[in-house]
Amino acid sequence: MRAVLAAPPPTLLVIAKEPLPGRVKTRLTPVYRPEQAAALAEAALADTLATLSLIPAGRRLVVLDGRPGRWLPPGWEVAPQVTGGLDARLAAAFALAPPDRPALLVGMDTPQLTAATLAEPLSAARRPGVDAWYGPAADGGFWALGLARPTPGLARRLLVGVEMSTARTGAQLLARTVAAGLTVCHLPTLVDVDTAEDAEAVARAAPDGRFAARWRAFCPDRSAAPSERAARR
Repeated sequence: MRAVLAAPPPTLLVIAKEPLPGRVKTRLTPVYRPEQAAALAEAALADTLATLSLIPAGRRLVVLDGRPGRWLPPGWEVAPQVTGGLDARLAAAFALAPPDRPALLVGMDTPQLTAATLAEPLSAARRPGVDAWYGPAADGGFWALGLARPTPGLARRLLVGVEMSTARTGAQLLARTVAAGLTVCHLPTLVDVDTAEDAEAVARAAPDGRFAARWRAFCPDRSAAPSERAARR
């Protein structure tokens, strides 16, 4: 019990891109205009940060490509992403976390994420014996990676060289994690918002969030997604 009470709170990291038209969620177009795609991305990021703000943490940090905006809530710091591929940028994000406490990295594409999904697995009572946390995405990628002892060297071994944005990405990362001898806590599978179909599924799964409200504003005919209406034309 003493060890549980003394366990340090985790570091929460969000890898994000400034939600500018033409730079984010480009796979949502042409179903959505670039301005609408950017607005959906901003809402997804805002929902993600609001949810993570409810989870006990020692430090909350947005690792950002671009500049912060109105979506940044109080209590969050901002650090710039390094240059290079996504694998290198993800690995470098863990270097911002102290090595003596767990760190969890999530993206900005799962606004349906709930605090309960992470609060229990990251709690001090559930951490003993866990070396890593892995959250698979429905498209074969991953939405979360956590390390109990987040050293830069370990993060590079796990992430650098993994093929990003493919149906094999998550499997490759998980295989490396297991090969490194890490005991993995598996988080639920979530849908990343990449396509118009993904946006509809996520909005319907979490109807009370900013993302869902923005989606409904762009889809006044709520009986069908914009992709479905476009197909009927």
